[in-house]
Amino acid sequence: MDMLWSGWGDPAKATELPESVIGLLRDLLGVKPARSAPVALDAIEVPASPLDAGALDALAAAVGGPAHVRTDAETRIRHTRGKSTPDLLHIRAGDVADVPAAVVLPASHEEVLAALQACAAHELALVPFGGGTSVVGGLTPERSGPFVALDLRRMDGLLALDPVSRTATLQPGLRAPEAEALLAEHGFTLGHFPQSYEWATIGGFAAARSSGQASAGYGRFDEMVLGLTLATPQGTLDVGRAPRSAAGPDLRQLILGSEGAFGVITSVTVRVRPQPAVRRYEGWRFASFEEGAAALRRLAQDGPRPTVLRLSDETETFIGLAQPDAIGAQDAPQDPGCVAVVGYEGTQEDTELRSRQGEAVLRECGGTYLGEEPGRRWAHGRYSAPYLRDALLDAGAFAETLETAAFWSRIPELYASVKEALTTSLTEAGTPPLVMCHISHVYENGASLYFTVVSAQGEDPVAHWAPAKRAANEAIGAAGGTISHHHGVGTDHRDWYVREAGELGIAALRAVKQRLDPAGLLNPGVLLPRD
Repeated sequence: MDMLWSGWGDPAKATELPESVIGLLRDLLGVKPARSAPVALDAIEVPASPLDAGALDALAAAVGGPAHVRTDAETRIRHTRGKSTPDLLHIRAGDVADVPAAVVLPASHEEVLAALQACAAHELALVPFGGGTSVVGGLTPERSGPFVALDLRRMDGLLALDPVSRTATLQPGLRAPEAEALLAEHGFTLGHFPQSYEWATIGGFAAARSSGQASAGYGRFDEMVLGLTLATPQGTLDVGRAPRSAAGPDLRQLILGSEGAFGVITSVTVRVRPQPAVRRYEGWRFASFEEGAAALRRLAQDGPRPTVLRLSDETETFIGLAQPDAIGAQDAPQDPGCVAVVGYEGTQEDTELRSRQGEAVLRECGGTYLGEEPGRRWAHGRYSAPYLRDALLDAGAFAETLETAAFWSRIPELYASVKEALTTSLTEAGTPPLVMCHISHVYENGASLYFTVVSAQGEDPVAHWAPAKRAANEAIGAAGGTISHHHGVGTDHRDWYVREAGELGIAALRAVKQRLDPAGLLNPGVLLPRD
């Protein structure tokens, strides 16, 4: 099934806001009803594909026939942009200025190479397309002519499983739930469960350095990757032949996070782990975000390390975003303070041991045990937030997210600076916001901060949001944070990534781009500025 073209996920799972929440939006933020409903799919006027017969024939020959080269309006609309709030506002208004000229569906590494050669011969830009879940402009290339979307959904297999080494080789178009199902048949799990889990793909996880909600226990996706195959206009790059190596710089790290700018990932070898016998998620309350963050740091640095560890600030806790399915419910928690979700996965013995040890630490740090119900609610609604975003847009509100990470000593300043930047910018523009935040990925040396912003839309919602986003990006840089922890760079963060990497660093990456993609066909303007 394809994702909803004008929103997130499965249309059957679309949600509506309770009247109490709509009233809160109106009274607290001045949100007015949406001016109009999204344009109907069949009402969007899409220009005919600009590709000539020669280009279409070449693409068809590359991927096994014309059935795998699609130029119809609906397919092209469904491959237009990603799923950021500005992306959705554009497509809901019927704006298809960034529509691909064609959608090409290869079935193998060799067909990807052939498609790259066909694009090079006809001077067509190419954008790899997995689940289409980018929220940073990663599917919106900056190009002077037409481009092709390379949809990898036909490359969706488990190529190899090594139970002795506990590794699996997966194709890039495999969606996360299908990957988990295939591994489960052999008793294994990847353990990677980001909010985009239901729709994102293995190739996308690698290309964007994804991080899942169980990262405290299973690690980030880039920590799971042991090997990669990359198809480029200049040929094939195979990297990773051992768990670790001292044979020069690790080329895996060059491909991870490259966002389709250097090539198309056609297979990924990852480490897998036995499926856990027990999953236990608990709720804890802390008096303040500062106190809760100190408790998370204690667990991250000194243990026991939970599998899931996240903390909502006071505002996110009050609104109930830590448990999206409970928003507006009569029994939703209203006590002051901050809620943390602490989860343990593994064997029965290990889970019970870590839970007891974790309880002692959390109580010592001032935590109050809330039982397993908050944890169960979080687990049940852990993929619901994007659906909630669609409902907010339907109600006339603006809702968007952004994230960053920093060392523990910088977290307080980073949190305060970004929140202040967003609040000041949007308030001065006449739409005072609700700014919420949580910590959802922790390390021995630091953590991520994930902000959710809700406000009235303003006359032009996309233009209205742009200054606030810039202000937040500037605040992140000034406070010592990275421009992205797991959403990626795309085009939205590119200019700040250039500052973060530095002039010499960007020059080195440009040299890699020039060697692998000399014509600059791959995702132009994404990750790196165009020349």
